[in-house]
Amino acid sequence: MRLLDRRGVRFPAPQPLIDGSVPAHDGGRQEEGRTIWTLAEGGRIFLDIVADDDAVRIDLRVEGLGRPLDSLGLRFEGIGGVRRYLRNGYQSWDGSWFVEPGTPPGDGPAAKAPTLGFAMTAFLPTGGSAGAIVLGADRHDRYQTRFRFAGTADLMRMDVETVLDRTGETRTETLTLFDGDAVEESLRHWSRRVAAASPLPPRTPARLTGWCSWYNLYAAIDEGVIREHLHAARDFRDRHGVPLDIFQIDDGFTPEMGDWLAVKPQFPAGMKPLLAEIAAAGFRPGLWIAPFLVGNRSRLFAEHPDWVVQDRLTGRALVAMQFYGEFRWHKRSEEYHVLDITHPDAAAYVTRVFRTWVKEWGAAYIKADFLLHGAEYGPERAIWHEPGLSRIAVWRRMMILIREAIGPDVILSGCGCPLWAGVGIVDAVRIGRDIGVTWNGDYSAESLLRDLQSRNHANGILWQADPDCILLRDRFHALSDDQIDLLARFAAGAGGVTMTSDHLGELRPDREALFVALLGSSVTGCDFPELGSETLRPSQQLRTERGPGMLQRFRLGEDAGIIG
Repeated sequence: MRLLDRRGVRFPAPQPLIDGSVPAHDGGRQEEGRTIWTLAEGGRIFLDIVADDDAVRIDLRVEGLGRPLDSLGLRFEGIGGVRRYLRNGYQSWDGSWFVEPGTPPGDGPAAKAPTLGFAMTAFLPTGGSAGAIVLGADRHDRYQTRFRFAGTADLMRMDVETVLDRTGETRTETLTLFDGDAVEESLRHWSRRVAAASPLPPRTPARLTGWCSWYNLYAAIDEGVIREHLHAARDFRDRHGVPLDIFQIDDGFTPEMGDWLAVKPQFPAGMKPLLAEIAAAGFRPGLWIAPFLVGNRSRLFAEHPDWVVQDRLTGRALVAMQFYGEFRWHKRSEEYHVLDITHPDAAAYVTRVFRTWVKEWGAAYIKADFLLHGAEYGPERAIWHEPGLSRIAVWRRMMILIREAIGPDVILSGCGCPLWAGVGIVDAVRIGRDIGVTWNGDYSAESLLRDLQSRNHANGILWQADPDCILLRDRFHALSDDQIDLLARFAAGAGGVTMTSDHLGELRPDREALFVALLGSSVTGCDFPELGSETLRPSQQLRTERGPGMLQRFRLGEDAGIIG
């Protein structure tokens, strides 16, 4: 595999993979630069590895197998010369970070294992060689591309597969391999390739700023408290003359997931007049929704149980999430099912919801949450009303339907969102876990500090990065003043989405000044020149409308702070 070898990273000859395993075959033969494997069960697999400008293209197809495939791919057993590889998560919350070869999967959730990745990976070479080697798919609108890593620190194993979901497709997505002198710029080159290959041009609006109800109020919202925060946000904006465009009401106004046209008694006048007040105050009115989720106690499920995805294993409605204990997520439902968007009546309902929200209620910003559940399940588990679609085809059907219903001018933000499948549909994507109130843990600063660095390459190219809300309050969290300051400057340095949930009439003077400075900044993005290194003092090079901006250096750990 000399075409693939570069910067000291050595790739062995690959083996074919069908449904996750190497099938019995004849060992393969070479024919005019092509590898052909004849399978014991019948059929042949064709592998083409071809130099293309500055990259190498890898294409794989099967003929004559006679059955649909769950997945098709390649196994590289014994890749040498790798210091670290990028474990690239699939959706907002599962994380992306560099991993040392030989790292075990651990005992955490499978979706967050360091040995599982999606879409692309990057290899950092050993022996002091600089730069990175990137391997990834160009397209993500048809099928999911999956990486599995194993082996030892010296010789790692990598499986790379296109998840075909028994659609009858016999080709993998084209993989591209190339290298570059700088880690982040190499990843950015991959994002540009994805943008060019996307059937829809990326949506990258100007910087988004605003206020969101969740991290200060959570579900404890009503008309009065929303108005109180609205007046505070308006006064803050007008007093300081800063851009503050969005005012978004998050989860808590609907009674159950799925009943998106009903509201809780805490909103007796409904959402239309409240959104009109938000617009009259000069804000873009926003609402929260989890379009794929349906609570088992919702009216929608009671009236239309055939509108949810069925579970092949149980014969009942598929359960995406469950809350059987005392915590019920401020609703009554114990189980959450997945709306079957391939059912024409369910699709019509979704269209009606979004048209009502936008054209009648006046919403101009939609935060669509828990979007992963539309792309989690293949035919081995899920039974959809319309069979034969890949999980990505199903997911995009929902997302395109939403975009068509809301129109081109409404901002659509994806949370818990597949990072690459929504290019051209979503305007912004959450790049990490919810920003928690502690420095360590699942809901904490760790996700922001890790995931923004490793996903920043797509910011402004495929979508705007949403690093989640900035904490500004001085109570009800376990963060020091230095940590609050670091996290705020780090998140705002992305130049994508800058929002807070805190009461803008109750901030300390120094926190008020901090938010004013961040909103008034001309930052349009940033670079992480030390990406991939083991340093606990990462640097963030800001970019502004006028050119390079400040270089921010951060000290992480319990004594976190800004060095300069």
